[in-house]
Amino acid sequence: MKKRALTAVALGAAFALTLAGCAPGGNSANGGSEGSGDEAVTLKVWSWQAQSSPQWNKIFDAYEKDNPGVTIEFEGFQPTEYNQILATGLEGRDGPDVAMLRAYGGLQNAVAAGQLLPVGDKITGLDQIAPSVMAAATGKADGLVYGVPFATQTLQMIYNKTLFEKEGLKAPKTWEEFISLNDSLLEKQITPMALGAREDWVLPIFADIMGSARYGGSEFEAAVLDGSQNFNDPNYVASLQVVKDMQKYLDKDVMAVGVADSALQFTSGKAAQYPGGSFDLKTFKEGAPDTEFGVYQVPPPPGSVLDHPVTPAYADGSFGVNKQSKKQEASLKLLQWMTTKDFGQQVSNQIGQFSPLPGVTYEDKLLQEMWDLYEENPAPYLLLINFRYGDPSGTTVLGTNIQKMFLGESTPAEVADALQVGVSAWFTPSK
Repeated sequence: MKKRALTAVALGAAFALTLAGCAPGGNSANGGSEGSGDEAVTLKVWSWQAQSSPQWNKIFDAYEKDNPGVTIEFEGFQPTEYNQILATGLEGRDGPDVAMLRAYGGLQNAVAAGQLLPVGDKITGLDQIAPSVMAAATGKADGLVYGVPFATQTLQMIYNKTLFEKEGLKAPKTWEEFISLNDSLLEKQITPMALGAREDWVLPIFADIMGSARYGGSEFEAAVLDGSQNFNDPNYVASLQVVKDMQKYLDKDVMAVGVADSALQFTSGKAAQYPGGSFDLKTFKEGAPDTEFGVYQVPPPPGSVLDHPVTPAYADGSFGVNKQSKKQEASLKLLQWMTTKDFGQQVSNQIGQFSPLPGVTYEDKLLQEMWDLYEENPAPYLLLINFRYGDPSGTTVLGTNIQKMFLGESTPAEVADALQVGVSAWFTPSK
């Protein structure tokens, strides 16, 4: 029995987004060329999901069981460090054979550098995955597919259902009920919403949870991409005003609150709601196992383009093959398995994330509810999906400028203008 490599960081790492078993083995794990038949082969798989390393190891244990002679060495890194670690690893000789790849714009540097193996013509079954999800694993310039998507994330309002029931509160169905709920929480001296605004990356998420219906969701996405509208549009500016108006319901020192702090505020019951992602659910349940959580879509504010609430979502990433790997045949076989319902179901059961593969079910009732809400009223996480392909990225510009707005240094119109100017440096509408 060969012991699998430990994760690269302590598993007790703080809240991470964006979150060692034994297996039949054979010869040396790292050296040599690819094996075949009864000859052993070890594949190094890298990921940014250090917190979920034990669960990923269980998933790959199943693959090893069905593929005698194959050993998977899974290595999980902190998400904030992963991009640089992967870039360095793909340049050298000691990199992974298979790597978890960032989605959309986050994939493009590795593609441009020629570090990844195109897999679109080598893997069957990719056509069962929605084209909008496959776009996350596709090179922008060459149109080639470089990975097998493994998860989709949704964005919504998560709430402490135990606390709501104790205080006689319920999830809102209208904007008026939403405002009344938050006012009631303030009166009870409970922080209505936990938000880690010290870290700019969470603020575009907050903006879409609060304002996607206000600016038009998928309709606005199509108009911005074809150039008939831009981020100076009055409806988009109005959605940012909604974000500003919500500041009264956040921690009074929200700009000093980090993401880990906001998660602790929520799981400890000091804050009643958390505008976040499906990726947060596992952390919350582990942090507060005796608390029941619920989820809802924020109702459309007055004047909204859409007359219904929406759930923004995005493809989280994919698994691809290092072009320098000497074990490409075995690596591609592993990716082929990742197109099966078996793999997708294990991602659901072990990682607690949505699989892009058809037929996967969700044992967790709240996870299933999140997915049902998304399927009923989907919307794109606009800036991540479409505006991370250049510098500056849309999420970075919006995040830092919402911080300025919260500090009183900028208005919603100025935030929108900064976003439009920023993305115009590299984005050209399709029309």
